[in-house]
Amino acid sequence: MKTILYPEKETWQKLSGRPVIGRSQLDDVVRTILHRVRLEGDKALLEYSQKFDGISLPSLKVSPSEIREAVDLVPGTLKSAIRIAKKNIEKFHSMQLISEPRLEITEGVKCWRRSVAIEKVGLYIPGGSAPLFSTVLMLAIPAKIAGCREIVMSTPPGSDGKVNPLILYTAWLTGVTDIFKIGGAQAIAAMAFGTESVPGVYKIFGPGNQFVTRAKEMVQMEGVSIDLPAGPSEVLVIADRTANPAFIASDLLSQAEHSADSQVIFLTDNREVLESVKSEVDVQVLRLQRKTIACKALENSMVILLSSVDECMDFSNLYAPEHLIINTLEAEKLSEKVVNAGSVFLGQYSCESAGDYASGTNHTLPTNGFAKSFSGVSVESFLRKISFQEVSRKGIENLGPVIQSLAEAELLEGHKKAVEIRLKNGENV
Repeated sequence: MKTILYPEKETWQKLSGRPVIGRSQLDDVVRTILHRVRLEGDKALLEYSQKFDGISLPSLKVSPSEIREAVDLVPGTLKSAIRIAKKNIEKFHSMQLISEPRLEITEGVKCWRRSVAIEKVGLYIPGGSAPLFSTVLMLAIPAKIAGCREIVMSTPPGSDGKVNPLILYTAWLTGVTDIFKIGGAQAIAAMAFGTESVPGVYKIFGPGNQFVTRAKEMVQMEGVSIDLPAGPSEVLVIADRTANPAFIASDLLSQAEHSADSQVIFLTDNREVLESVKSEVDVQVLRLQRKTIACKALENSMVILLSSVDECMDFSNLYAPEHLIINTLEAEKLSEKVVNAGSVFLGQYSCESAGDYASGTNHTLPTNGFAKSFSGVSVESFLRKISFQEVSRKGIENLGPVIQSLAEAELLEGHKKAVEIRLKNGENV
C-alpha cells in the first residue's frame, strides 16, 4: 500500500482515482462481444465459453436435476446460515414497500402513483474463483418482494462446467426463474438482447469486473436499463487513535481479496495507528488463501495521514466509496457529515462483512465514485412508479382556464381545445 502523509487538498482529486485498464482496449473487446452475441445468439455464447473458460457446454441452461443435486450438496449448517441471512434481508427490504396516498390537488383533480414491478429482470452473479452466492440473496430477494414475474440469472460455471452448488441452492431458495451458465460481458449481452436459450430482460442487475460493468453501460445505450455502475469492490476506512489496528487491517483485506483491481483506502489523523495498521496488513495478508489477489489489489491502495477526522471525512466525500467504515470514538456524530457513500458502517464492531452477508442491508452498491449520484440496490430498483390522475367535471372547470392559458402561451392550440371542448359540452362529451 502506498503511504501518503498530509497531502495537499489540490492533490485529493487525483488520489481519488481508481485503477482501470485502457478504456479503448476495454471498449473494443466488449463491443465485439455484444455484437457477436446479438447476431449469433447461443452459438457465440458457447464459443465464448470455450474461449474464455475452456469449457465445452452441452447446454447453457441449468437443468432441474442440477438444481436438485446442488440443494443436496449444501451442508445443513450452511443452509441454516443462508436462511437466517435471507430472513434479515427480507425484513430490511420489506419495509421499503411504501404505498402512496391519493391526493386531491384541487377540487375535482386527484393524482396518485402506483408501484409496478418490472416484469423481466436479469441478475448477474460473479462466480469463478469466488462464487458470490450472497449476491443472489441481495438481488433475488428485493426482486421477489417487488413482484417481478421473471427473474433470469446468469453466472459463470466452474472448470467442470457446473455452477457452484451454493449459488444454485440460493437461487432456488429465493425463487429465481431461470439460471444460465454464462459469465462476463457475453452474459450481459445474452440477457439484454435475448438468444435462442436466454430470454431478454428489461433491466440488468449485479456487480462484476470492468468488462461486465462496461457491457452494462453499453447495453443501456441500446435501451436496456441497468441498476448502477458496479465494478471492482472498494472500501474506505476512517479511524482515530481509539481504533484497533487489527480490526482495520481485516476490513481492508476483506475487500482487497475480492479481485486484483479492487481498491482499499485507509484514512487516519494518527501516525501511530497508521503504522500499526500497515504492520497488521502485512501480517494478516499472508494468512489469506487469496493472498496473491489481495497483494495485487494492495498495490493500487493507499494509507493516508490527514490532520483531523473531519478532514478524513472531507476526503471520503470526495472519493465517494462503495463501503465506508467509520471506526472512531464518536462514529455516529461523524457519520452526520457523510454525503457520498454507498453503505456506511459505524463503530469498531461494524465490519463490512456484516453488510455483505447478513445484517439486512444490500451489498450491491455504486463504485468508482458513482456513490455521488447513485444509491445501492433496493426494492425500488425493481419497481416503476406509474402516475395516475382523474379529473371530474368540477375539476376541469377549476383547472381548465389555467391549462388553456399555459397552452396558448406555448402556441399549442390542440392542447387548449382539448380543454375548451369539455368546458363547452359538459358531461355528455
